[in-house]
Amino acid sequence: MNDISTFVGPVIDWLAISPLLALLAGALVLLLVGSLTGQWPWRLYAHLAALSAVVAIFVSVRLWDDVDTNGARLLIGGALALDQFALLGTIAICLAIVLVSYLTSDYLHREGVDMPEIYALYLTAGIGALVMIASNDLVVLFLGLETLSLSLYLLAASNRQQVSSQEAGLKYFILGGFASAFFLYGVALVYGVTGSTRLINLNTALASFIPVPRNDAVLLIGIGMILIGFAFKVSLVPFQAWTPDVYQGAPTPTTAFMASVGKIAALVALVRVFVVAFPSRSDDWGAIILVLSALTLVVGSVVAVVQTNIKRMLAYSSISHAGFILVGLEAASHRASPNVDDGLIGVAVYVVLYAAMVVGTFGVVSVVTNDQANSDASGSTSLDSFKGLAKNQPMLGLAMTVLLLAQAGMPLTSGFVAKFGVIQAAVSVGSYELAVIAMVCAVIAAFVYLRIMVNMWLADRTDTATVVVPTLSRISIGVAVVITLVVGFLPSLVLNLGSNLAELASR
Repeated sequence: MNDISTFVGPVIDWLAISPLLALLAGALVLLLVGSLTGQWPWRLYAHLAALSAVVAIFVSVRLWDDVDTNGARLLIGGALALDQFALLGTIAICLAIVLVSYLTSDYLHREGVDMPEIYALYLTAGIGALVMIASNDLVVLFLGLETLSLSLYLLAASNRQQVSSQEAGLKYFILGGFASAFFLYGVALVYGVTGSTRLINLNTALASFIPVPRNDAVLLIGIGMILIGFAFKVSLVPFQAWTPDVYQGAPTPTTAFMASVGKIAALVALVRVFVVAFPSRSDDWGAIILVLSALTLVVGSVVAVVQTNIKRMLAYSSISHAGFILVGLEAASHRASPNVDDGLIGVAVYVVLYAAMVVGTFGVVSVVTNDQANSDASGSTSLDSFKGLAKNQPMLGLAMTVLLLAQAGMPLTSGFVAKFGVIQAAVSVGSYELAVIAMVCAVIAAFVYLRIMVNMWLADRTDTATVVVPTLSRISIGVAVVITLVVGFLPSLVLNLGSNLAELASR
């Protein structure tokens, strides 16, 4: 019998995993202390959740300097990666948690309920998201994926007084289960071919041999199933059918959380897996990514035009944004190009800017539609609810206009910087057809945002009710607008982050 004293565990860099520990500490305090004490004063739950995320942001900034000085590295026996690509995703996710927590506080106050578990779910979802974006192992990635997914299922169904919320949670759970099954089966097939689930080991194993004739069908099926699993989570066409229904039915702050944290985690993890583990098969998956990106851009932009529900419009808009981010991944598949790293940098910049844009936009929707439990699934979030908003609340209308222009990719906004980055990456590697499709779809999508702006500024309000903007929602929306404008006017703030963004720890 082996002597247990001979077991040597992995070395743990506690500072490097401090962002995870900060979110975990906040979740434990909310669940344990919240369950053992009486009702806390309003807003304190949100402040604690936001504080946990802010601490994680500060630690990530500290780690950024450390990676700049000492280089990227692997953690906990190679299970996680510490690099600037993961750190920028961590900052984007934690920023979204802060902003959504404040939106949720005002939403729950309007609903008249006390739910500290909502904030705990935000933090546990954030933990899963952080594990996903830093995973250097497919099994660890799956654990992070399930931690994130289970939290999102509960959040989508968190409004027990609203039937549409229960329906959204059930739809998300069923389809999410299928996506997880595809992903796990793909991992099993890849492991069967290579004998490993570590990303760097997969790359080494696959680069060491070239089957002649090409008899690696099992491997390609496994890679394809992993891609299908990611495609469900990211809402890529044709796996996007759940997105508008779930976004419409879930509470609006939860929708903002899913559209930001959920999408960012899945996209960053998707990029890391395919760039680190399967670069030797980029000729195979690069063409598929090109097709998926083009389909996602076209469907997301075109279908959004015919929607009359604001949350469904923004759901298809988020699908279109996923297509734009995929343009960067397609650029990263051109390994022979000297500009291959432009795609990774474009993706990293896009996700952090997208987080601010989408949370701010859904924040305005939450304030304007004021979706109470007694409203139906479509009435309170119809496009008509924005009629005359700018006349009623000029500053709120201006904030929404800025955020919509950013999503459309207008110059002097962060959206232009984000879209220009991925399109420029596609052009630099020679993917001209995808770059053209992306630019045309950006023009089509602009019509969607224009419809909302016309309703806000030119239409007359159908009711006389005054839109009230609570303090925390005002802060959340304001921060999103400031980030959008500052990056738009000073793009060097993100463009000068450096080429280290493309230096992944396990490459």
